[in-house]
Amino acid sequence: MVAAAYHYVFRYHFLESSDAVIGKLIIGWLGAWLGTPVLGHWLWKVENVYIAPTFLGAIATIHLTILTAKALAKFASMRPSLREENKEEIRPAKPAVAA
Repeated sequence: MVAAAYHYVFRYHFLESSDAVIGKLIIGWLGAWLGTPVLGHWLWKVENVYIAPTFLGAIATIHLTILTAKALAKFASMRPSLREENKEEIRPAKPAVAA
């Protein structure tokens, strides 16, 4: 649910294709899986899963993943080119000789 909301409702994404949705689903699942051990055991519990930390973990991982990708893309675009451009040297032409 969090991955779909981020992609379709908020339109907060780095990639545009269906690969982005699948990637968000995977990252969101990992965040939900780590949400309870990291954030704790509180509020509602459904079959040994605490709902609030699960959603917060999914939100945090999806948001941080997209934020990291955007920051790295911006950093990569700001880097100067590694190769030097070959600039031709412009020399003044010799004056024409009157015959």
